[in-house]
Amino acid sequence: MHYLVDGHNLIGQSRSISLGDPDDEAKLVTLLHRWALRHKQMSLTVVFDGGVYGHPQNLSRPHVRVLFARSPQDADARLIHLIKAVDDPRRFCLVTSDRLVAAEAIARGMRVQDSRSFSMELEAPQSSARRAAPLRRPPEHRLTPAEVDEWMRLFGADSPTDD
Repeated sequence: MHYLVDGHNLIGQSRSISLGDPDDEAKLVTLLHRWALRHKQMSLTVVFDGGVYGHPQNLSRPHVRVLFARSPQDADARLIHLIKAVDDPRRFCLVTSDRLVAAEAIARGMRVQDSRSFSMELEAPQSSARRAAPLRRPPEHRLTPAEVDEWMRLFGADSPTDD
């Protein structure tokens, strides 16, 4: 499955990233990258409105392709263009809360997930099933009285009952 993500729309629904943060795009890409690594066979294309002058434009990471819309186009127009260009819309999911962009995806038969629900999934802690199993203590082995006597003899003690 490939996800098309409306970047700033998703940041607007995020609990951990603010649209006012100068590194908001990079922070979202990091979250998306971690999510993609946890969900095998997933890749994402995230589209942002034009970046700030001097801001790094190459934020792509493995499994996460980053695109910035160029003037006069905005991210919504770029997403619509991508949606129309998809060969098999059933293999894609659009993440947005923008009704116009979502309507275009639905018309093509593409799955749509709203930004709020995807943000909750993105920022949720890993499920306990995916976490490493806690270390377990091996079962305690109780020594027999004969084994205790043998250890006491080896360490030069007379007997555990001697006081």
